[in-house]
Amino acid sequence: MITVLVVDDDAHIRELLRLYLQKEGYQMLEAEDGKEALSIMEQTHVRAAIVDIMMPKLDGYELCKDIRTFYDIPVLMLTAKGEIADKEKAFIAGTDDYIVKPFEPKEVLFRLKALLRRFQMIHNDKIRIGTICINRKNYEVQVDGKTIILPLKEFELLAQLASYPNQIFTREQLIEHVWGLGYEGNARTVDVHIKRLRERFADCQDDFTIQTVRGIGYKLEMLKAGGQS
Repeated sequence: MITVLVVDDDAHIRELLRLYLQKEGYQMLEAEDGKEALSIMEQTHVRAAIVDIMMPKLDGYELCKDIRTFYDIPVLMLTAKGEIADKEKAFIAGTDDYIVKPFEPKEVLFRLKALLRRFQMIHNDKIRIGTICINRKNYEVQVDGKTIILPLKEFELLAQLASYPNQIFTREQLIEHVWGLGYEGNARTVDVHIKRLRERFADCQDDFTIQTVRGIGYKLEMLKAGGQS
């Protein structure tokens, strides 16, 4: 389920968007101001943010700049400030789209969907988990800026799990995705490769862990916010 963070000091707007977002299958988190939003993002993996501009403590412009600095997610600004100078300032701050209040909730939804699709297309070569970047284009993994080259099957296994954080895969599914339907070896091959990945990334347990789901298979649990596509 895609988690969307709505940041607005108007409780009525947050409730209105909650109704529409949940109806479309999104999970919504909410914050009254920018500081609360950043606190939420430190603890939860958020895939997109809908941000008001005029808020107490930390306004939408500053929040957007912080999101651009630390996260790789689309931002949609939702605000009563409709002058061209306000829009220019918002895009300079890093927003991806801009809607002026009053608004139609359905328009917010289709613009949000478009942004999520665009980010999927732009970033589909890279998966980010905290300080780790998995680059499917050149088969490299970067940890704190240092490049690690993995054996091909280990890389593909890590990328498969990281592409769907918290989703459980059976050994048979991982064999199909990584080794292919024609693979004739034992499914326990997956266990060996998982063990190697855990050993290689033992120092990255603040970013993610690969968990065994007893009797089923494995899942990658993301422990730090990041961007994934």
